[in-house]
Amino acid sequence: MLSWKDSDLNSLADDLAHLHERVKNCPQCGNYTEGGECVVCASPRRDRRQICVVEQASQIAVFEQTGYNGLYHVLGGRLSPLSGVGPEALRIQELRERLAGGEVNELILATSPDVEGEATANYLAELCRDAGVTITRIASGIPAGADVGYADPATLSRALGGRQKI
Repeated sequence: MLSWKDSDLNSLADDLAHLHERVKNCPQCGNYTEGGECVVCASPRRDRRQICVVEQASQIAVFEQTGYNGLYHVLGGRLSPLSGVGPEALRIQELRERLAGGEVNELILATSPDVEGEATANYLAELCRDAGVTITRIASGIPAGADVGYADPATLSRALGGRQKI
């Protein structure tokens, strides 16, 4: 940044100073937007029959790189009783309202594969079981390019449980 022009530095400083004023959450899914619906919700090309539930809006960018073409729902965190985060602190009611609309037929739970993420996914699965949608969970296991020798037993167990025929 020391090699940047002053005008570029000033522009960045202005953007950062006004970040909270300019960037809001999409009223539909909770993604980041600069006004109204986010680009994902506004796109007529998205598959509106799928909703991928993520913990934070920043995680959407990673899923977008995979070619996923459905919609998203940002919870705004995950259940963490020890930190005082219960269901009322998350955007769960908004998710239930979206499911009640009848257009969605698959709910993809993409919370982290740690204890709190698993608890959140299990809670959502149980809560949404009566919504008339297929509820799926993203697979977890050994990352591509990783050495199996460094994986913990829980990760290896999930990888074995999610194995596929080739």
